[in-house]
Amino acid sequence: MYDFNDKPDLNITPLVDIMLVLLAILMVTAPVIEFEEPINLPSGSKSQQVQDFQKIDIIITKDRVVTLNKNKVDIVNFPDSFLLFANGKDQNTPIHIRADKELKYDDIIFVLKSVKEAGFFKVALVTDG
Repeated sequence: MYDFNDKPDLNITPLVDIMLVLLAILMVTAPVIEFEEPINLPSGSKSQQVQDFQKIDIIITKDRVVTLNKNKVDIVNFPDSFLLFANGKDQNTPIHIRADKELKYDDIIFVLKSVKEAGFFKVALVTDG
C-alpha cells in the first residue's frame, strides 16, 4: 500500500539539462546580436572609381590669421572673404578647419559660424590625434 509519510523523489536532472542547453545557446548568440541605429547611407557603386577629392582647408594661427586654401586673411575680414571664395563652389565640399590650441574658443566658433552661414555643412575640426 501507499504510505503517506513517504516524500516523493524529485528528479531535476532533465530540468538542469534543458537549462544548460538554453544557456549555451544564449552564450553563442549574444555576441552576434548588435544594436543598429538607422542611418541614411549615400548611394554609390562599388565599381565606380574615386574622383578627384576636393576639400577646402582653413587654418587659424594663434595670431588670428586665417589661411583659406593658401590665401591669408585677417579673421575680422574672414566672413566676406569666405563668401567671395565660396561663390560658385559646391556646398557639399568638405571643409577642414585646423586651429591653434592656444586660440580663443570664440575665434574658432566665429569661423565655423561664417562657414555654416555660407551654406556649407560638411565641416570637420581637425585635431592632432
